[in-house]
Amino acid sequence: MGGGHAADPPYGVGSEVSSTLYGLDNALESIGTTLDERITCQELVDYICDLVCDAAAVDLLPKDIPSMSPVSDPDLERVATAGRADLLGAWGEGGLRSLPVRALAEGHPITASADPSGQAQRQAMTVPLLGHGRLYGVLLVVREGAVFADRDTAVTHLAARLAAVHLGHARRYTDMRGTVYRLQRALLSEPGRPHPNLDLATRYLPAGGGTLVGGDWFETVRLHFGRTLLVLGDVMGHGLDAAVDMNAYRSMLRYIASTDLPPHRVLRRLDAAVAEDGSRRPATCVLVQVDPARGTASLTSAGHLPPALFGAEGTGELLDVPVGPPLGTGVGGYELVTRTLSPEETLLLFTDGLVERREEHIDVSLARLAGLRLRPGASVEDLLADVLARLDARHAEDDVAVLAARIRRRPAAV
Repeated sequence: MGGGHAADPPYGVGSEVSSTLYGLDNALESIGTTLDERITCQELVDYICDLVCDAAAVDLLPKDIPSMSPVSDPDLERVATAGRADLLGAWGEGGLRSLPVRALAEGHPITASADPSGQAQRQAMTVPLLGHGRLYGVLLVVREGAVFADRDTAVTHLAARLAAVHLGHARRYTDMRGTVYRLQRALLSEPGRPHPNLDLATRYLPAGGGTLVGGDWFETVRLHFGRTLLVLGDVMGHGLDAAVDMNAYRSMLRYIASTDLPPHRVLRRLDAAVAEDGSRRPATCVLVQVDPARGTASLTSAGHLPPALFGAEGTGELLDVPVGPPLGTGVGGYELVTRTLSPEETLLLFTDGLVERREEHIDVSLARLAGLRLRPGASVEDLLADVLARLDARHAEDDVAVLAARIRRRPAAV
């Protein structure tokens, strides 16, 4: 902690220019390793504290500050510190806290020196975090002893500028992820209406961490004679392109399904249309046509994981559905399987984010889902919430889209 700030670079590099370049080279490897702005700030203070000072801190401005204009009365938030906390307290005329405010107000670095205890001279330097014309906050560095040398000042300025550039990247990434997330939420907020004789519940959960939202989607298409087509798909990849392709798949499927073809022929036509277009990412998809009057479910799959079925007692099983190639290959070859479906049973369609775990075979992941014992008699909404909670879906490594459906029991005749 701050013990290495007097050291020279290795291999006999002696000039101020070479020394500064050596410091910058290390900064390039140490600062901005993620797209998380708080981690970037912590990397900055750790790097500077190890190299030139005994204590360091970063104070950030609110995100709505529009440009590099000087800020006279900033609302600063301290987001990262390193080294001796006692050196970051108030000292000197106006207090140490005033130095970052001055640096921001005047738009350039500020240095100060004081002897608050009468025992050791302390040096402070504040550097605005300015990158590509935008002001993000200020870096404060403090040490006891000698004033900052030119090399110390140069390395600190370079590291601050580098961190500011990475802060810009992090905020643009966050903004883009928010835009894609809002787009996907909007696209998924209005699935088609199933027939009234079907109870339905859906959820979409974006992945945590730094992963961009993906192309997971669900849909329901109301058909003639009380039937409903349930759809769940997953466009490969993440980001805005995946979300746009997801919307294209969804629109094409709505159109093709309106012709009331059997589910496997819907997949065949959708696969051919996507392959002919040639601009869409491949996608997996599972279709289930539910016929409450007959008590049947007809299923077909394009490279997707099998649906699960939970019975009246809360026990689960995976349905055996023939798996054809993903959509977009133009190969076709989709098959249909039909089974009985009672009002006591609940179908669960899901994307791989619900079950997959890193370094675990998919069969183990699927067995975990099928092995759940859910509360008998729970509503479709409660059953879905229970599955998500039991599998910790909110901390999944990938996006999660889930659709649960159950035939609504007809009221007894009077």
